[in-house]
Amino acid sequence: MKRLTKWMMFLALFTAIALIFLNWRDVLRYLYGDFSDLSARILGESIFLPVDGDTMGYARATEPGAIRFPADRGPHEEYQTEWWYYTGNLATMEGRRFGYQLTFFRRALSPPGTMGDSTRPSRWRTNQVYLAHFAVSDIEGGRFQHSEAFSRGAMGLAGATADPYAVWLENWHARSAGPDVVKLHAKSGDAGIDLILEETMPPVLHGDRGLSPKGPEPGNASYYYSIIRQETSGTVTAGGRKYAVTGLSWKDHEYSTSALSPGTVGWDWFSLQFDDGAALMVFQLRREDGTLENASSGTFISADGAASHLEKADWYVEVLEEWESPESGAVYPVKWRMEIDPIDLMISGGALMSAQEMNVSTTYWEGAAAFSGTRSGNPVSAEGYVEMTGYAETMEGRF
Repeated sequence: MKRLTKWMMFLALFTAIALIFLNWRDVLRYLYGDFSDLSARILGESIFLPVDGDTMGYARATEPGAIRFPADRGPHEEYQTEWWYYTGNLATMEGRRFGYQLTFFRRALSPPGTMGDSTRPSRWRTNQVYLAHFAVSDIEGGRFQHSEAFSRGAMGLAGATADPYAVWLENWHARSAGPDVVKLHAKSGDAGIDLILEETMPPVLHGDRGLSPKGPEPGNASYYYSIIRQETSGTVTAGGRKYAVTGLSWKDHEYSTSALSPGTVGWDWFSLQFDDGAALMVFQLRREDGTLENASSGTFISADGAASHLEKADWYVEVLEEWESPESGAVYPVKWRMEIDPIDLMISGGALMSAQEMNVSTTYWEGAAAFSGTRSGNPVSAEGYVEMTGYAETMEGRF
């Protein structure tokens, strides 16, 4: 009876404290084991995203040519921030189109070797936090389902390995299923993916042999590579219904410490896979005064795998249409015209549906898109993904 009384007192005290900071719905979800939105607000806003201005003790991206495989497919805990980014454009045999995103983020809470008192070891102890975002775009159904999860990099709850390759957060994962083959799995509510990705081209190194500057300051850069044109098959679940699909996927892997320069508020990132076997990545770093950071750059990959670096002066992007989010109030471009002189490319296109905003601990837009036009006078079309940050909230001080 005494133990029961103590437990009831503890529960009452916990509930009273929780009600001060949360609302009653949050408390009920916590008691019943649903941490999704609650953890996003507690961990996402107070722990995961803000970058400690003191980067002493962390590694910095400074040297071209430093990426090595297979080791650099895995985690780099000496750097503050890292992500493994999967996006893809898929369709059923009947032509019903889907897009998907599955992203794993790793954030170091302290530099290597600074975990404090090592005389009290614990298997739960870690200075690595993992975050994952998952989304399915059902284009014909006009449905965008997205979710977020957090976990610590301990006890096997979340983590990454290089060989065999794997990155996971609880039951969401990307895992090697054989040479140059990766299996993706994620499920949230009535949305899910079970996909097999087969590599058809070697990794593409961006920037200067994998060193991708994000500003003029030394160390404000990332190590960045992509695995493009991955033949994809499997199933997508949308609205509780499962569909057999095929298509192409794109993977980005990037790791850095404090990559953005002061005054940079966000970026627009385009990844396009053309019907003639070529591919294109372009990112524009937007500054608070409306200009683009000179470090904005891109890569064009021809069908034979040859990669050409693109500078900010090489392209022109015009916004043709915008969309205002009813959730955040942010106004995003959703249709563009793009010209890139060095590869004689002129295309226009945009989002396959406007409402693809990720309303999670950081609000941003990430969605399936399609473009068409000409390259060297020949007609081309492309599908891909666009990511836009800094429209609902600044990314300065976060990456």
